[in-house]
Amino acid sequence: MLSWDDYETEQSGGNEAVVNQKVLEKQEISSTKTEKPEISAEQTQTKDSYVAIGSEEDKTEAPTESYERVTVDQKAMINCRADLNQLVPFKYEWAWQKYLDGCANHWMPQEVNMTADIALWKSDDGLSQDEITIVKRSLGFFSTADSLVANNLVLAVYRLITNPECRQYLLRQAFEEAIHTHAYQYCIESLGMDEGEIFNMYHEVPSVANKASFALKYTQEISDPDFKTGTVESDKALLKNLIAYYCILEGLFFYCGFTQILSMGRRNKMTGTAEQFQYILRDESMHVNFGIDVINQIKLENPHLWDEQMQQFSRDMILDGTRLEIEYARDTMPRGVLGMNANMMEEYLQFIANRRLVQIGLPEEFTGAKNPFPWMSEIMDLKKEKNFFETRVTDYQTGGALTWD
Repeated sequence: MLSWDDYETEQSGGNEAVVNQKVLEKQEISSTKTEKPEISAEQTQTKDSYVAIGSEEDKTEAPTESYERVTVDQKAMINCRADLNQLVPFKYEWAWQKYLDGCANHWMPQEVNMTADIALWKSDDGLSQDEITIVKRSLGFFSTADSLVANNLVLAVYRLITNPECRQYLLRQAFEEAIHTHAYQYCIESLGMDEGEIFNMYHEVPSVANKASFALKYTQEISDPDFKTGTVESDKALLKNLIAYYCILEGLFFYCGFTQILSMGRRNKMTGTAEQFQYILRDESMHVNFGIDVINQIKLENPHLWDEQMQQFSRDMILDGTRLEIEYARDTMPRGVLGMNANMMEEYLQFIANRRLVQIGLPEEFTGAKNPFPWMSEIMDLKKEKNFFETRVTDYQTGGALTWD
């Protein structure tokens, strides 16, 4: 990846002599007005390409020649050498549109009424033991998973994706991950759960820990501050990470728990928690669609990365993730519950895995797998402004409605 020193050299090109000449001219003018110690050319130039005139006590700065304007053709998803601070012109209009859609989908956890959930959770005969296990497992995994996603975005992916409109969406996604973690914490606090038990579940419960370990495995290399793209090996490492997080962690690992909680909501149980999960699912669906577009764009711009070895690795990775999610489903549903069972969930996860494989250009693996829960698609198609369970219009604050007293 381009360093700041390389970037300065690349952009300034043959202007260095001109800049130095201007510096010398300004120094001569300055020396005729005041008698101050001479300063070298090195002292007059800063890393941000500004020229310093005068002594340390009386320093002024003036910008040098501006860098050339960025064109669409200079933009690229990775390893781009163009100025990343120039947002426009857009190369990927879809990335900017997803950013706008994400902003329009804004919500906050405190907007959801948790009163009915609290009463049901505290009732002696409110939920079965299997239903209680499902709620705990879901909050335990997701509270960790969204933190893992946020860390991966902020510490690694944002730095390595070299397109400004995609970075704009990544900033929005990182904020949404924070909202999701907030939502899980809000549910845990509202229900009076043992926070130590829930937040440490990814260490203590094998089916949860295995999924968290899977995600961490693909973060370690690219989160190293010294990691840089630009070689086939390092570019593939980034591509593996993107597939692991967008196609599996967000695109597969979320589906069992979300289906379980949303099925509770359809039965008028834990409706506040289910509403939180509904809004989170909308966000996650958009994250997955964005990530798949990024993955496919990298493949398009760097076809040498998508060789037979990489395709086989990606296929095996998605199948491995599917296996882990099926194990999680069997752990959380040892018996039939909420109109579903582990076998139905297995077929659903195979159906989702087929979609992920096809979306990144690989053939389906599970022939004939169908969606046994068509209502999940209906939930995702509903408009955000409607409360799913009470069909009331949600009144969101806008900037003009906020007060700063």
